[in-house]
Amino acid sequence: MANRLGMIIYRHRWLTLACAGVFLLLSLGLLWRGGDLTSGAIHGLESERATHLVEQVVGHPLDTTFVAIFTSPTLDPEDAAFQAALVAALAPLRGDSAVAQITTAEDAPPALALQLANAHGALAYITLKGDFREGLKRYPGVRSRLRSDSLGINCTGKLPYFNDLNHTLEHDLLWAEVVSLPLALLVLLLVFRTLVAALLPVAVGALAVVGGVGIVTALSVTLDIAQYTLNVCSLIGLGVAIDYSLFTVSRYREELAEGHDYPEALARAMSHAGRVVIFSGVAVGAGLSGLLFFPQSYLWAMGLGGAIVVALAVVFALTLLPALLAVLGPRIHAGRLPSFGPGRGPRGVTFWHLLAQWVMRRPVAVLVPTLGALLLMGIPFFHLRLAASDARVLGRNVEARRGFELLRDQFPEQGQNRLLLAVEFPTAPALTTERIEALWDLSERLRRLPHVTKVESAVSDLPVSGRGAVARFLLDPPALAKDGIEAAERLTVRDRVALLAVTTDASSDSRDSEAVVQAARAERHVGDGLLWVGGQSAEDVDSTRFILAHAPAAVGFVVGVTALILFFLLGSVLLPIKAMAMNLVSIAGSFGALVWIFQDGHFGIRDPRPLEPALPVLLFCVLFGLSMDYEVLMLSRIRESYERTHDNTLSVADGLARTAGLITSAAAIMVAVFSAFSLASVVLVQAVGVGMALAVALDATLVRVLLVPATMRLFGDANWWAPQWLLRVRRFFGAEKLTD
Repeated sequence: MANRLGMIIYRHRWLTLACAGVFLLLSLGLLWRGGDLTSGAIHGLESERATHLVEQVVGHPLDTTFVAIFTSPTLDPEDAAFQAALVAALAPLRGDSAVAQITTAEDAPPALALQLANAHGALAYITLKGDFREGLKRYPGVRSRLRSDSLGINCTGKLPYFNDLNHTLEHDLLWAEVVSLPLALLVLLLVFRTLVAALLPVAVGALAVVGGVGIVTALSVTLDIAQYTLNVCSLIGLGVAIDYSLFTVSRYREELAEGHDYPEALARAMSHAGRVVIFSGVAVGAGLSGLLFFPQSYLWAMGLGGAIVVALAVVFALTLLPALLAVLGPRIHAGRLPSFGPGRGPRGVTFWHLLAQWVMRRPVAVLVPTLGALLLMGIPFFHLRLAASDARVLGRNVEARRGFELLRDQFPEQGQNRLLLAVEFPTAPALTTERIEALWDLSERLRRLPHVTKVESAVSDLPVSGRGAVARFLLDPPALAKDGIEAAERLTVRDRVALLAVTTDASSDSRDSEAVVQAARAERHVGDGLLWVGGQSAEDVDSTRFILAHAPAAVGFVVGVTALILFFLLGSVLLPIKAMAMNLVSIAGSFGALVWIFQDGHFGIRDPRPLEPALPVLLFCVLFGLSMDYEVLMLSRIRESYERTHDNTLSVADGLARTAGLITSAAAIMVAVFSAFSLASVVLVQAVGVGMALAVALDATLVRVLLVPATMRLFGDANWWAPQWLLRVRRFFGAEKLTD
């Protein structure tokens, strides 16, 4: 099939190039038009339900409110000059059509006013109109009008955080591509020794990334696609597209070296390398499809975006690349560089052939320590902790991060971690005698929990105590207290919902905060109402539960589909099982290293913190598919040799000798690309880059070069066994035509 495709592309090479040019222009048009990327969220969680109930009471989305922190090195916040500067800074926003509300110490309730100004500065809460997406679009314009000549202003909150995060991610994406493409080109130059051959994979990779990012950006208008998705698409697309092109160009040059003319060499290269590209692309796509098992989350969109860019990488490697090779002809050798480095030994024996023979003479002695080293690397994964990212994943020079630190250090009351609890009653009003008494009991239960420092609600901070006394006071307040009671109820009660705010002295991503969430949820019924717990800590708990609940199906799908793909490629039962085990070992090693670096704080990580809940499953799905690149390439070559010789040991040595150099080169390219992303300013992108670079490096060295030949030597001819009925199924689905 791939052979015929190569001949078709050769005959229609100029048409193929024209179609690729049109696609590039369309992709650039989609990028120019832009999209509507979001912050990324998981929907359907209890914390989301609690947030919606809170928003019903306060009258606006919580996410559209941000805090502005005003400070001065010379003026005291109580001075008239400071207050005048504060009023002047906020004046342009008070008439702004995008601003719904501004709350300062001057117009806040007395209890809140005390917290909005102190000796260090003053705070203002600014709420924008519309939902979060609309607020995120309006924020830059609002922020640009918030300025002062005499006061320092720093904004933080969800809107500033995601605005700064998106800008940082865009910068990181551009910087990573600027760094990774030259690095990939350098490795390709070392591999091919000719400039033209080295440029081809980079061109194909760039087109795949531009097309994939353009399509994903266009889809963001109608789908909930996070900004992170573009970075993931660029990361995966560039790596696999260059790898697939490397496989094809290498095989093409190999066929030319064996004396075939250019059309025949192209057809033969497509017959072999094209098959590898197809099966590898399906395997990588299957891995990314595991993310589709996380519905109503940004992981689903990442899986879709990744699958799109991988599909484009396969399509261009099978069409654009052979068209370019057909047009270039002998010019594929142009720009030749001097050759240096180790070559073939006596009688044409390569280093890789000697290494394979060395490994297979002592398979147990190689297998045990290598496997032990990878498992040892994975040990830190057992104390993995997960928590959603916040402003601390940004650099300290970014405004949202500066504001976060200022709020926490200088306004501890406002910077402390809060849980938002909503009690939903079946009917209105929310405050009856029985319900007030139930809310008082709940408030007292929460107040006694470890690490809880304050509970605020309609039944808190009253001049009376006791269930009955509180109920009587709220339902029939004294005349002097009536206005204050009504103002407090407007902030905490609406129709069928009553709110409670629980402040803790534990950080939002700590186990202590998680324990407070679990304890608060231990008793759901509040009178005849139901309790819903929200806030950042609750969202972390819910997100982790969501990931863990859906992960088994995703992992099972990825492993099962990948095993089937390898069976149809190889016609073996044992080799797919072995491949799954090798993949899991290499991924475990990289996961352990990630925890050790980013969570435990090694290698210069200044702000160690729990990993993003989505990171392990994202890396698993991506890496499991990427590992199949090298597995498919190596095992398909070993299978070719075994079908000629029926000698397992000789075939493994021959297959490793023919592919190890190519795999090492491909891995070097991927490591270069992924390492460029480890230079990002955002910790999550750093972790993805480091995790993928490390996993690929381990997979291409310890796993493919040592573990695979050692295990295949131990299993012998059993590597190639399969029951006849399975082979008949394989033939029924036409696998022989694809692999022969």
